[in-house]
Formats: sequence, structure tokens, C-alpha cells
Amino acid sequence: MSDQVHEDAYRAWRSSLMTLLGDASLLARWQERRYQFAHRVGALLAEAHEDSCVTVGPVLYGVFATGSGLCYVGQTQEAERRLRDLPVGESHHLANTVPPEVWERVVVIRWPLLLSEAPVSEQMEIEAMGSAVCGLALEHMLQVATTPPLNSRRRRITGDWQPRNLTQSRSRGAIHSQRIPELGRLAIAAWKALAEAEVPKGAAVVVSGVGRVVFPSALHEPRGT
Repeated sequence: MSDQVHEDAYRAWRSSLMTLLGDASLLARWQERRYQFAHRVGALLAEAHEDSCVTVGPVLYGVFATGSGLCYVGQTQEAERRLRDLPVGESHHLANTVPPEVWERVVVIRWPLLLSEAPVSEQMEIEAMGSAVCGLALEHMLQVATTPPLNSRRRRITGDWQPRNLTQSRSRGAIHSQRIPELGRLAIAAWKALAEAEVPKGAAVVVSGVGRVVFPSALHEPRGT
């Protein structure tokens, strides 16, 4: 995309927002519509669906946007809270930059369900390091494997961005990831399967044995004027 095309698109986006927020009643309508959509996405991510139970506890998650693909990979120990908030953006920065209305899919992996397939030696390592550290380690491994752009830079106080070399990170997750290579492989394999899942006809979620993928792109419906 050329600089001029980018600038034109930015101006069109800003102009559209100014129309949508043209007065107090339109602002309220915009707020209601955005929250309704975000709430619907959060419910699909966290609530029980068909034969699957509520998504709780530790998970890995990632957001794909239409066009740019995988944008962000994260982890949480409280899926029941974080996944609902992810599209709302009250305590998570992602929705401020990539609105949920343009999310193509969200992949969620409940990695503790993979533990029984990991070697006994790694299961002992995981018990010793604890769930929180293991989640950080898996997050790091998945970020290195997928290089999502919003994980590959950090904000600076000078107002610009600094690249992050994920492979040379000395974070807790990076350090401990060396202790669980097979669990990491299992998690990445489960991730790839859901990341490549087809959008189901007449539905917006696909559930697997260790996670789910939600398709916000399938939720858009025409509205009457």
C-alpha cells in the first residue's frame, strides 16, 4: 500500500467515525452496537457450546485479522475473565488497535488438556515451575513460531516503536520454555489445526478436544435503517 492510499484510508476511517458519532444519540447507538458485538464474541470464546464446557483456567489465544492474518498471541490463567474482555478492550490493548469487527478468527488452546500427552519428565517440570510460568513459556514458544506483528514490537516513551527479537528474549517465559519442548510442540500442533479450520456454514465457532476457534467475521449481519 502506498503512503497516499494509506493516508486516504485513514481519512476515510476518521470521517466515518465522525459521522457515526455526530451527536449524543448517535454516540449512544455506536456504544451499544460495539458492545453488543464485543459481548457476542466474548460469549462465544468463553461460554459452553454444544458438547464443550465453559472455557476456564489457563489458555493460549491468538487473534487473526482479515487481510493481515495473525496479529497477536497471548496467554492467561483466567480464561473466563480475559477472553470476555479481549474484544471489549477495557483491560487489554488489542481491541484499541485492531477492532473486533475486523477479526477473522480467534484461536483458543486449553493447554492443560495436553499435559497427559507430554513426557513424564516434562510433567514433573511443569509441576515444579507452576501453571503461571508454564503458560508464559508456551506463549513465548508460540510467539517465536508464529511471529505475530503486535508481539514483535514494543512501545517507547518517545512515541515510536522498538522491534523485539523474540528468539533472544530473556523473559521468564523464554528461559523456562527450554524445559518443556514436547508440550510446546503439542500446543503448536493443536494451534495449527484450529488456525486452519474452515468457517462452518451457519455457525461461528468450531470446538476441538483441546480448544476452539471463533469466527467474528461470521457474525456480521445486515441491519435495517
